[in-house]
Amino acid sequence: MTDPQPIRIVFLLFPGITQLDFTAPAQALCRMPGATLAGAAASREPIATDSGFSIVPTHDFASCPQADILCVPGGHGVADALGDAATIAFIARQAAGARWVTSVCTGAFLLGRAGLLDGRRATTHWAYTHLLPLVGAEPAPGRVVEDGNIVTAGGVTSGLDFALTLIARLKGDAVAQAIQLAIEYDPAPPFAGGHPSRAPEAVTSGLKARVYDGAAARLEAALSSA
Repeated sequence: MTDPQPIRIVFLLFPGITQLDFTAPAQALCRMPGATLAGAAASREPIATDSGFSIVPTHDFASCPQADILCVPGGHGVADALGDAATIAFIARQAAGARWVTSVCTGAFLLGRAGLLDGRRATTHWAYTHLLPLVGAEPAPGRVVEDGNIVTAGGVTSGLDFALTLIARLKGDAVAQAIQLAIEYDPAPPFAGGHPSRAPEAVTSGLKARVYDGAAARLEAALSSA
């Protein structure tokens, strides 16, 4: 039996990344036959996540090999990353040679800043979908949105849905189903409120006021800057 066709998956890492945006899809994708994962950042110094601990990149931008699948996670650090020329150049360079270009959560805006979402259907975290037209994207509903070789996922936990969707595209439904079973991804949340369409209005409005109104304003300012 021959070895599976190798598939190199590169995750962009940057300060302020949402930890689960990265680790959730990585956990599923690393189990795909032939997959090898890399995490690339401006340097190989530890990257502080939003969870209070750090992730150590495997490569810096200069040494990172070409991705077959490029994945750009999100997080509150996206607002700063949008203004980092080296980060945007890395995304554009990797995307030019990648078979699939993907994002989780607000990582979509980094794809957009690199010019990859012009005229494309895309999604992101529910609190920021209204900003997608600022990067030329057409907001589309769904936890996972595919437009050609561009795959965008909604907020945070949507990264698992995205990973399994992509595994099915590459290796077939049975492989994706086996990986879903292996990681026991069988969601049964205690509340049916993971999206504003189902959450109590008071919960949604309170969260927006505490976190997302200000965060969306900062992101919009970063997107509007040259």
